[in-house]
Amino acid sequence: MERFFKLKEFGSNVRTEIMAGITTFMTMAYILAVNPLVLGGSGLDTYGIFLATALGAGIFTLAMGLFVNFPVALAPGMGLNAYFATTVVASKATDHAISPSMALAAVFISGIIFIILTVTKIRQMLIVAIPDSIKFAITVGIGLFITIIGLKGSGLLTISLSPFADYAAGSYSNLNSNETIFHLGDITEPSVWLTVLGLLIISALMVLRVRGAILYGILLTTLIGAIPGVDVVSFDSMKSADWVPNFSKLNFWDFNFGDLLTTGLLSAIATFTFVELFDTFGTMVGTANRAGFFKDKEKGRKLVGKAMLVDAVAVSGGAMLGTSTMTAFVESSAGIAEGGRTGLTSSTTGVLFLLSLFLAPIALLVPSPATSAALIIVGVLMMQSVKEIDFEDLVVGIPAFLTIAMMPFTYNIANGISFGIISYVVLAVIANLAGKKKYQVHWLMWVLFVLVIARYVFIGAEG
Repeated sequence: MERFFKLKEFGSNVRTEIMAGITTFMTMAYILAVNPLVLGGSGLDTYGIFLATALGAGIFTLAMGLFVNFPVALAPGMGLNAYFATTVVASKATDHAISPSMALAAVFISGIIFIILTVTKIRQMLIVAIPDSIKFAITVGIGLFITIIGLKGSGLLTISLSPFADYAAGSYSNLNSNETIFHLGDITEPSVWLTVLGLLIISALMVLRVRGAILYGILLTTLIGAIPGVDVVSFDSMKSADWVPNFSKLNFWDFNFGDLLTTGLLSAIATFTFVELFDTFGTMVGTANRAGFFKDKEKGRKLVGKAMLVDAVAVSGGAMLGTSTMTAFVESSAGIAEGGRTGLTSSTTGVLFLLSLFLAPIALLVPSPATSAALIIVGVLMMQSVKEIDFEDLVVGIPAFLTIAMMPFTYNIANGISFGIISYVVLAVIANLAGKKKYQVHWLMWVLFVLVIARYVFIGAEG
């Protein structure tokens, strides 16, 4: 195991890697419960979705560990699963209704596109093309993004709705100047104060330099949540969930390629491809930066390039199993924060996802406050990359800031990268024309510039 994963070379050991893998799993385990709820609205069988989620996350995260030796886990992506469900549901009111089988076919095709882009090394070229300042900004932006996930999931962050109008579910609305949208949650709620307590526990353990601080914090917070009177931990899953998986309910190869040329499906394929392209790139670069892999840029590029191929195969593979787009999870940063540096971390996470097929009731015991506290702490750690950005040079500072700000505030990693690309190209060209300083604009940045503009003009901001 030491030789296979090159633990000494990465300055790690078996204990650290396994604990890091457990930490990543515990921060991601919510997807086992959430994905069936989200995709169930599209008409897919919820138990079949659970099986696909656990199998897909287990198989492809294990592949990431064994074939790439990279500590990043994969699972069906949040946001893209919601887009999948709403695409199917919303289409029922049109002349071109999209069935779940057609939507799965669209995801499968987007995966094939990714495989082609990866094999031809076009995806890997992004690592060279995008300036270092934006790469560091991606790390920081993802840190804030997962902090928002933690704050929202815990109830520490609440969202106000306008009292002057009614809005349909899934719709968007503009805010007036006298309205605010983010508020502090009710501190008296058990889930909220338990998150604060978990945050203090993890912080104290980290200050004391306890190895495994995040994992121990999650476990301690879970135990406190199970105390009678607190009752944050629900034991209902122990009674209702299946302990033995029934694979006959798996939606395997449930594709309908018959109507892929309809406008709705072409748009869906484009959206799946675009959002996953930037989401994965952002997560891979952000986590690799956090783990220190880009200290040797050449090795870092090769490692991320291999990881992108596994990710591409996972998109089509997940669709074959019956779930929406598989993607690299930002929660992998929790395991990296625990010291995970090799594929043993992701292999551990993958094995736990496969075991969850048999131990689903136990896997779902960890409450949201426990994982939310961990994600907030990871946000702190990823924020450290901000010191690498030269904000005094506004040609790089403004794009970096937009990259950072747009990720959490639009709740979308791809939006942050998109705004960073557009603003950098425009400002670099202006500065170069003015003759003040020569800023390099890689030819691929021009291609991305056009694609980003086209995406927002023709597809919109969904996803």
